This record gives sequence, C-alpha cells and structure tokens, in this order.
Amino acid sequence: MSVTSHDVARLAGVSQATVSRALRGDARVTTETQARVKDAAQALGYVRNELGRGLSTRATHRVALVAELQNTLYHQLMLPIHDELLARDYRMVLLAERGDDAALHERLLDRSVDGAILMTTRLNSSLPLELARRNLPFVFLNRVGAFVDAPSVSADNVGGARAVGELLLGLGHTRIGAIVGPADTSTGRDREVGFRSALDNAGVVLPPKLLVRRDYDETSGRLGLQEMFATGKPPTAVFCANDFIAIGVLNRAIEMGLSVPGDIAVVGFDDIDMAAWPAFELTTVRNPLKEMATRAAGKLVELIESPGTTDHDVFATKLVLRKTHGG
Repeated sequence: MSVTSHDVARLAGVSQATVSRALRGDARVTTETQARVKDAAQALGYVRNELGRGLSTRATHRVALVAELQNTLYHQLMLPIHDELLARDYRMVLLAERGDDAALHERLLDRSVDGAILMTTRLNSSLPLELARRNLPFVFLNRVGAFVDAPSVSADNVGGARAVGELLLGLGHTRIGAIVGPADTSTGRDREVGFRSALDNAGVVLPPKLLVRRDYDETSGRLGLQEMFATGKPPTAVFCANDFIAIGVLNRAIEMGLSVPGDIAVVGFDDIDMAAWPAFELTTVRNPLKEMATRAAGKLVELIESPGTTDHDVFATKLVLRKTHGG
C-alpha cells in the first residue's frame, strides 16, 4: 500500500495542507515544522505525486524555458529561473528554439506546461501570436514583442548603448564602428538605436561600412573586425552589441597584431562572467541578469495564477570600466 500525505501529516502532527506547503519550502511554514514534516516523509518513504496533482488540478506546475542553447549568455539566466520557479513550487522544462519550429509550437501547446518564458524570440516569430491565441501565459525575458503586448522583463538597451557611444566620444573617438546583433531581435534593434543616438547628438556619422549586423557570437566579432579593417579606413573604437562579439574582436585584434586599447578601443554589452576574466578585462555594459531572470520567473507564475497583467519591467544598466576602452 502506498504512503500518502495523510500518513505523513498524521506522523508529523500537522494538517495535509501543511505537509504540501512544508515539502515545497513555503515560507509560511516554520523551519521547525518543515523539518518535522520532512523527517516524517523520509521515515515513511513518501514521494509527492506530481502527475496525480496535475490530473486533479488540471495544472502541471511546469514552465517551459524557450532559448537558443548555442547562445551561452542564457546559461547564466537558467539557474536563477530554476531556483525562483522551485521556490514557487514550479518546475522548469528547457526547450530549444530553432526559428519557427512546428515541433516546438506543438510541445508548448499540448498543455504539458502551464506557461513559458521566451528568451530568444525574434521579432518576426509567430510563436508569441500562437501562444496568445491559445491563451497560454508567457513572458518575454531579455526581449520585447513586436506584435503581441505580453509581459516582458528587459534591460534598458537603448540607454546602455547610448552610454557606450557617449563614453567613446568623450575619449575623442570620431571614427567608431559597431557590430550589432541581428536586426530581427529587439536587443539588436534597440542597442543600435541607442548607440546611433549618441553619435547623432554629437554630429558624428556612423559610416555604413563600419556597421556590421551579425549573430551574437565570438565568430561575429572576429569577422566583423576583419571586415572593418578591409575597408582601408578602420575605426579607432568598436561598440559590440554583446560580450561574445567583443571577445571575438579582442581575439582577432591579437591575431592582427593590434594593441587594445592603443590601436583600437573595444566595448561590449551584458557583462557576462567571462568579461571580468584577466585575459579580457572587458569594458562593457552591465545587465542585472540574475535579477531579470528571477523577476521573469516570478512574473510568469503570477500571470499563471492571476491572468491579466501586461506590464513591462525595464532594468537599469551600468557602464563597467575595465581596460579595453582606454582613458
């Protein structure tokens, strides 16, 4: 005969509701009571039946995290999302996004999850429209939508990129290049807008040959810098729309025998862990990635449990001055 929560409650001397709250770490249950319940559950060999709970409530308590796994920025977002969902009694299911993937749509819409966090969705993706049509709650993280007014958590990409432009202009640079993200991403669009606004305000032109649109990876930085120097009039500074692009620029600069920041200044965006490594000491724009991820997870749970909100959280960014910008 299987052990039930009623058995655990009787041994621990608490109600069944308290057993449920204690086993998911609910802060409303005292530490002493949580310990007593967990000891009773362990003594009886009790395991919570998630499938049974899902059938009885028509909720899975599972949330899909949709991301392009090749972009390692998102690895830093996964743990805080997992931890926040766990604290709220939800589990994270990771789904790889590869464009408008029919199989992905099917997995999200088969009601095996209660909601989704969209981290890498392109502006032209049909996925948000389909989720909205099917009434599956979702939140954009590090993105904003183009066609659906859904809740989002993002950084101040325009303001952060503008600050980079102002920094480089203040250092006396007038021939500045930019390697921005894909035009069909809100981050690529907004970081380009912010950077251009700083140059426009100073009357400085961004030459078309010094604007490169590529993916958010190290290879894009290498190729982007190579393209700029092939013009015959290379820049003295480069803004990179994320740190992986910037690291690619630094690597290619070394291969070309260039001094950073002597021959060329380099500034990134995001402040990933690698940016602070002694091998790079990259000047960059800090996104509060952990806080953004935690907020997105909490926002989604709130949306699942109380539908209706479409608010947008925008987190402030901060310039982090290390060694690659000069001075």
